[in-house]
Amino acid sequence: MSTLNHRNNMNALELINNLPKAELHLHIEGTFEPELMFAIAERNGIKLPYKSVQELRDLYQFNNLQEFLDIYYQGVNVLQTKQDYYDLTWAYLEKIKADNVVHTEIMFDPQSHTDRGVKLEVVISGICDALKDAEEQLGISSYLIFSLLRHLSEEDCLTALEQAVPYKDKFIAIGLDSSELGHPPEKFTNLYKKAEALGLLKTAHAGEEGPAEYVWNAIDVLGVDRIDHGNRCLDDEKLVDYVVEKGLTLTVCPLSNLKLRVVKDLQQHPIKTMLQKGLKATVNSDDPAYFGGYINDNFKAITEALDLSGEEVVQLIKNSFSGSFLPDSQKELHITKINELIA
Repeated sequence: MSTLNHRNNMNALELINNLPKAELHLHIEGTFEPELMFAIAERNGIKLPYKSVQELRDLYQFNNLQEFLDIYYQGVNVLQTKQDYYDLTWAYLEKIKADNVVHTEIMFDPQSHTDRGVKLEVVISGICDALKDAEEQLGISSYLIFSLLRHLSEEDCLTALEQAVPYKDKFIAIGLDSSELGHPPEKFTNLYKKAEALGLLKTAHAGEEGPAEYVWNAIDVLGVDRIDHGNRCLDDEKLVDYVVEKGLTLTVCPLSNLKLRVVKDLQQHPIKTMLQKGLKATVNSDDPAYFGGYINDNFKAITEALDLSGEEVVQLIKNSFSGSFLPDSQKELHITKINELIA
């Protein structure tokens, strides 16, 4: 018998805690908690420009995306060995186990590491060993997304993708992140053609800081299979209809949106409106160490701010599976499990 009450009487917060879920928008470098950053820095003989863990944590206040990225890249610099990447990934996986996440699709930024002289094989093997152990020990399945930095040139990104060809069995998709404004999707047309030729799925950040036009072009120029963020699509009703018609998933990140001033208040967050308009929105944590919470924290914050119903929470959780890159048969198994738990 289900431990949950009948659906009509369900408490939305109970659902968040008890239902299995997937996370589709997560940067592994963005899970770097200050305590682990200091520990790895000490192990590698690196002196951080902060006096203490608390001083570093106090700096996790940002006025915009660029301020966040500046400190984000400072943290990345301490990662050097396979064990470092394993420890970073494992710490995230243990956290999401507690949040009842059973599937995660993790982005990593290869250029943030290889540009410092760290070999790509070191990065990928450390992350993938942790993912493999998590499947065996924690029951969490996963995919890896090769996410490229849009503030760099397309030539740089093409070179990075070419260097990754020997490891392409380790990742399922290409992504595009970093500073959005001034770096529109069409800048990376050839990169995404190359990714498609390699048989990779395609996703890209669009409509976080950038306008609705960036979402249009991510779909029509890059041919994405999923849209990361997508908030600004609500500025264009024709675009909303187009995204709904194509069945594209939006990987929305509420606490990230608040921290980076994409929204001024969570009560103004668009995710409830997205659901009402038929958009396949999902809840994700983006860079949880920096933005104030992992996936359940995001679910709880948005549920309280927008007074989401149990039905809306269930829809968001189901969307996390239907919008994943899992095979259809596995998506159906997860959604059937949810239906059984709420019956």
